[in-house]
Amino acid sequence: MSTSFEYDRVDVFTAGFIGEPGQRTFFFQARSGGRSVSVKCEKQHVAALAEYMTGMLADLPQPGALPHPTTLGLTEPIIAEWTVGSIGIAFDNDRDRFVLVVEEVAEEDGEGAPLLPEGEDRGSLRLMLTREQAAAFCTHAGAAVAAGRPPCRFCGRPLNPGGHLCPRMN
Repeated sequence: MSTSFEYDRVDVFTAGFIGEPGQRTFFFQARSGGRSVSVKCEKQHVAALAEYMTGMLADLPQPGALPHPTTLGLTEPIIAEWTVGSIGIAFDNDRDRFVLVVEEVAEEDGEGAPLLPEGEDRGSLRLMLTREQAAAFCTHAGAAVAAGRPPCRFCGRPLNPGGHLCPRMN
């Protein structure tokens, strides 16, 4: 059975990667009271969550002082508990917190229902984030996503260090 985590308060929520451009593995990581939880995700998960959160933040009061950027790096050891499937986010006005729920990926049957062994649930990570933590995440995540391979000026696909076969240059 996969492990689930729930934190009403986190010290840090961040995203980052290990590996070289083109070979990177992305992670979400939450840290609270000396404990660290990492889940493997896709670069697109990081980009989409940061973009969506940025839009949500635009409709809220300006956050206060942001955590220092040096606190947003991934901490070792980075051991993925599971791989991200779906992400849900909402804002709780009463608590002035973002509610982030990240669920483990699971194979699905033909009707979209998860295929899990009897009595087993998907892992989940449920966090409550302040506006400051969300804003810091968005800035840091944007930088992590942008740190990849530069795009080809003709086709937009990532350029490898040795070049690439551009479909527009044929």
